[in-house]
Amino acid sequence: MLLISDITTFTGLGISPSIAELLAPRGITEPTPIQAAAIPDALAGRDVLGRGRTGSGKTLAFGLPVLAKLARCDAPTRPNRPRALILLPTRELASQVRDALAPLSEALGLEQTVVYGGVGQRPQENALRRGVDLLIACPGRLEDLIGQGVLDLDHIEVTVLDEADHMSDLGFLPAVRRLLRRTPATSQRLLFSATLDGEVDKVVKEFLRSPVTHSVDRAAEPVPDMTHHVFTVQPADRAQIVQELAGGLGRTMLFTRTKHAARKLSRKLAASGIPAAELHGNLAQNARDRNLGWFRDGDVRVLVATDIAARGIHVDDVALVVHVDPPAEHKAYLHRSGRTARAGSAGDVVTLAAPDQRSDVAKLTRQAGIKPRTAQVSPGAREIRDLVGEAAPPAAMPEVEAPPQQSRPSSGTSSRSGRPRRRGGRGGGSPQGAGQGTGGQSTGGGRRRGTRGGQSASPAGSGARRSR
Repeated sequence: MLLISDITTFTGLGISPSIAELLAPRGITEPTPIQAAAIPDALAGRDVLGRGRTGSGKTLAFGLPVLAKLARCDAPTRPNRPRALILLPTRELASQVRDALAPLSEALGLEQTVVYGGVGQRPQENALRRGVDLLIACPGRLEDLIGQGVLDLDHIEVTVLDEADHMSDLGFLPAVRRLLRRTPATSQRLLFSATLDGEVDKVVKEFLRSPVTHSVDRAAEPVPDMTHHVFTVQPADRAQIVQELAGGLGRTMLFTRTKHAARKLSRKLAASGIPAAELHGNLAQNARDRNLGWFRDGDVRVLVATDIAARGIHVDDVALVVHVDPPAEHKAYLHRSGRTARAGSAGDVVTLAAPDQRSDVAKLTRQAGIKPRTAQVSPGAREIRDLVGEAAPPAAMPEVEAPPQQSRPSSGTSSRSGRPRRRGGRGGGSPQGAGQGTGGQSTGGGRRRGTRGGQSASPAGSGARRSR
């Protein structure tokens, strides 16, 4: 039995000192609740069913046991036959899991790679033929590669299914079932999800053997350090208020309902002197990686996104999330809002509602289990100043080059190109462009935000709900 003192350190949970030493330089010294709960059972070889919100530390909750299992077994790396599989619903989440585990894999002498669609397949094929221990994948591209005879899952020792509820929302669970049936029936399975009902429960009953369940929070439980606001705004004031909220010096994410609205708003903000990038399903994967990398590195401080970024986007120090268009349902609200107040930091969430949307937004927040602060605001209102600070001159725009409209997709690796040199062009990003890559940490953000600036931007638009 673990003592209370044991669960305050990774070595106390059973992680070897050599692996724990790799975490300390990254500032990771104490396990989060989901890590403390799940790691011992996963290390013991049990099937684990874990529930925890994004930002709770799930990546290391499954990543550390998987790497530890691979490292302590001297099985050879075989071409086209990985030993462990992590399945994820989105390319962005797959890239971030890759980046989080890559330093640990390298230090342990393990080979890992990532495969997903939207980028060239040949580099992924080459990596698999060289042999990998850990494969991080999205279901669609993985099924394609298996169908082409590029790889086989018959040597998988442990499979992780992360964000299972999001897999269900996106319609991926039939593919997930087909993939799990290709892994050995006796292999270990770890499943993590914000909710454990419906289609997810069917996967659990079919593929997990006597799983140990760990639930560290309720699916709809608000984050303690997240403050929620609902601002009622007149349509004529909406554009100026959006710009004022985006104009602080801290990192901000703005959510719109449509891809067109995200693109339009990001470019309006950039033209007004507020460095902004867009993230939505109309962008090629290399453009999505590039724009997210610039946001993560601090080269742009505003990311305008659709619900494609509501999950799987892990960026430190996002101080403010703005629902420019209120989401369609409360789960989307919680996932969007979860981009702030992560890893112990505080954050604010603002929902903008037209007068005729107030009842719908009130119902949404009740279903989400929150009690927001409400106010009717106009441009320059005290409630906005409290969030972003006083006015300041427009920010200087970075001198960068946007990608060509028909750019070659990247291979999905974590390499980074040099910074572009000039502004202009069309095709994957906002007018200021973005640098390639998704790694790195930044220094901005924090609870108290900086100053705002720029001139009035046009509305982002709401529009009908469309596919991401």
